[in-house]
Amino acid sequence: MKNLLNKLLSTNPRNWSPVALRLVLGLVMAAHGAQKLFGWFGGYGLQGTAGFFADKLGLTPGIFWATLAGSGEFFGGLLLILGLATRFAALNTAVVMLVAIITVHNSAFFMPAGMEFALSLLAMSVALVVSGGGALSADSKLTK
Repeated sequence: MKNLLNKLLSTNPRNWSPVALRLVLGLVMAAHGAQKLFGWFGGYGLQGTAGFFADKLGLTPGIFWATLAGSGEFFGGLLLILGLATRFAALNTAVVMLVAIITVHNSAFFMPAGMEFALSLLAMSVALVVSGGGALSADSKLTK
């Protein structure tokens, strides 16, 4: 179990590239999660998001899927900012973005309804799954 945990947290503490990805992706995801969960930043909150998920996307029960997506985005974003369990958090974000592309943004490539933004976040997530947290991450401190 310890070996698996070390592999999950391992990262190159001298690699600064993941820092920019972690911070930007983490901020974006945490903010989107806060919209879904708390109604912050112009979001609809948990009940509004649940209604959208159930009525428009057919994801029922809406409250379950809204809680799962919002929590994954919010807490995953916070983990990415800290660089804690970066690979796990980035995998979570990748799954959330893949679902968003399939269920919401599949009608076009370009915004406002297209997948370009979600696809960019998916690519950032995959890069972090591969690289780990890099410099200034809690992962690098835990695996010393």
